[in-house]
Amino acid sequence: MPDTAFPFSAIVGQESLKDALLVSAVDPKLGGVLAFGDRGTGKTTMIRSLAALLPKQSVIKDCQFRCAPDQQKDLCSACLEGPNASALETVEETPPVIDLPLGATEDRVLGAIDLERALGSGEIVFEPGLLAAAHRGFLYVDEVNLLDDHLVDILLDAAASGVNRIEREGLSLTHAAQFVLIGSGNPEEGELRPQLLDRFGLFVEVSTPQTVADRVEIIKRRRAFDEDPVGFAKSWQRKDATLRKRIVTARENRPNIETSDEILEKCAALCLSLGSDGLRGELAVIRSAVGFAALAGKGQVETPHLRRAAPLALSHRLRKDPLDETRASARVQRAVDEVFE
Repeated sequence: MPDTAFPFSAIVGQESLKDALLVSAVDPKLGGVLAFGDRGTGKTTMIRSLAALLPKQSVIKDCQFRCAPDQQKDLCSACLEGPNASALETVEETPPVIDLPLGATEDRVLGAIDLERALGSGEIVFEPGLLAAAHRGFLYVDEVNLLDDHLVDILLDAAASGVNRIEREGLSLTHAAQFVLIGSGNPEEGELRPQLLDRFGLFVEVSTPQTVADRVEIIKRRRAFDEDPVGFAKSWQRKDATLRKRIVTARENRPNIETSDEILEKCAALCLSLGSDGLRGELAVIRSAVGFAALAGKGQVETPHLRRAAPLALSHRLRKDPLDETRASARVQRAVDEVFE
């Protein structure tokens, strides 16, 4: 029997991380989410809750690469040319959440040749890695700041392109790897290089709840869930179903959301005032704002959507100011108030 995930709607607080995850669920090409902050604040719980909240996917049965039957251009060679290619069976599955351990090797991430079969029969067979397992789901890296930079580069490249390319002796293979990369970490244990930080779409500073009421409510809900996971999940089923419907509708409407020149100018002015390097910041703000507009059921991006998106998309792209100890998200919010006023 599969484990019951904690209901997403039952999570107390952490609104910024909720926003980042929801808008990434609406637009998986945003570039992933990086959550830095205190341990034990529910980051992993929230990610697994979101995956359980999303609608199930049609997956070709027994496919190692989790191919979608309605995405012909992304089908693997086995689904296109295998003995059952003319009558592929499908199953309904919850989007996967794949954990990437700190000690993972490049072969474990990308996939590699099955050495046992290669040595035994001389047959070259590819053994899919974690990128294949995470296709159409989430790849979660806890303590991403402790992961080798080379591996982080590989993950970000695959997440941005949606494709995993493997070049090995006697093997050249490409398969779809469309996933939302979620990284978390504690800044006290080291930070990511700015070049890697910039390539994450959204950034959230996660902190421990600071009110007695929030802490008490968290304890109550967690105890109730631990005592009766199924019953607790059922009590939040209606709210989760409503949120699921919002996500599905937002996904469908997102390509039709309009973005006026006035909104683009406000976004550009904000990024100029903050001195953010490159144009990734503007693009991330606009994509996020479009996602928030879609979640709100709007037909166009409005200023409140920009206000909501800016701290998530720009906080990790600011230059360090040794004379300003203000948190990055607060600096962005201050600039938003100044520019938009």
